[in-house]
Amino acid sequence: MEYRCVQCGFEIKKLYVQYSPGNIRLMKCENCKAVADEYIECELMILLIDLILHKPKAHRHLLCNVLNQETGECKGLLWKSALGFLALDAYRCLLLEMAREGWDSSLSFSSVTWTCVKISVDVFLGNFFLFYFLLLMTRISFAIPAGFSRHKDFTLAILVSSYFKLSLLAMMIWEFPSSVVFIIDLFVLSSNAMALKGQIIGQLHR
Repeated sequence: MEYRCVQCGFEIKKLYVQYSPGNIRLMKCENCKAVADEYIECELMILLIDLILHKPKAHRHLLCNVLNQETGECKGLLWKSALGFLALDAYRCLLLEMAREGWDSSLSFSSVTWTCVKISVDVFLGNFFLFYFLLLMTRISFAIPAGFSRHKDFTLAILVSSYFKLSLLAMMIWEFPSSVVFIIDLFVLSSNAMALKGQIIGQLHR
């Protein structure tokens, strides 16, 4: 099992040594000499705040030291995250469609069906091109070798770091202008970039 220093991404064998229940000592990274993962002793709220603040070490802790170690659960999480991601993206497209054309009870069944098909196509094609674009930019930005490929980790990093899409659920309760959707998109993209940065740097220190 591989662990990573959240500071520099260097591989480390152990994150802590447990002497007795509740009594642990955090290990230091051999590369940067800092504590390898201080989030082990932090409350969940601190991790959430650092994720919102786009700190790469928070993403590295979550993706490299938590999710990557739970291989069975990680596989299930990948599918659940993908379904949630697509559902939220479909709702995003629906909000934009409603803001652009407006919906009322007089719409025919054929119009509703056509809109659903259009949204489905937009969601799948849009995310296909988004994933391809992010993969291409990641390879260019970090000068990743052509043979280097970890598509599962790449996909999980994007899905998990898209948690800002949950903000769309608030639009079910309160009314917001459609421009808020694009603001959420910017937050999601910036979070994706930080997660990929932390994930790729960790993998390049193999």
